[in-house]
Amino acid sequence: MATSKSAKIQAEIEKVKAKISEQQARLKELEQKKLEAENTEIVDIVRGLSISLDELPVLLQAIRSGAPLGQSVPKDTDPDDKEDTEE
Repeated sequence: MATSKSAKIQAEIEKVKAKISEQQARLKELEQKKLEAENTEIVDIVRGLSISLDELPVLLQAIRSGAPLGQSVPKDTDPDDKEDTEE
């Protein structure tokens, strides 16, 4: 008995669906691996900062708010404090 044209097409559809399912599972696995790698990178960066756990939330909040980071050094704006080299 000859296989009908529609049966052949249906068999091909099933093969494609199986491949799609496999690729979706692979995609999900790769996305999870990427997330894990990003988390590891973040942990390494934070550990490299050598700050305490109590300071971490403060630092993150400062970053979110756009506050300048680093030490704040006031500028000397008093012209009388400068040495006068032209006398």
